Amino acid sequence: MIIGIGMDLCDISRMEKLLSDGRFLARFFSAEEQAYIQSKGKSAAQSMAGIFAAKEALVKALGTGITSGNLADICVLHDEHGAPYYDLRGSYAEKAKECRINALFLSITHEAGMAAAMCVAERKD
Repeated sequence: MIIGIGMDLCDISRMEKLLSDGRFLARFFSAEEQAYIQSKGKSAAQSMAGIFAAKEALVKALGTGITSGNLADICVLHDEHGAPYYDLRGSYAEKAKECRINALFLSITHEAGMAAAMCVAERKD
């Protein structure tokens, strides 16, 4: 059963300006995400915007808002084919467990200076 959906947009140029801000990266992105973003070269801001949008989409799907935990605990990783997925930690992992969420689906896209992400939270009873 779907128990939550979330969607978010992020302006890539906004992330481009914040890309060199180590404090912003450390505050909102896990070490794995920072390494992934920095490995993308010219596409770094695009990847950063997509990951940030994915974090916001998740908090909307959970209904928690961004003030309920550390966004770096919402880790967006990529499988061997490049597909993004969530690795929740800390308070967000606890919230997902509390809500009995056992599947999260994530899609990220980029177009015309924007990144968008969609999250679907599912519980199988």
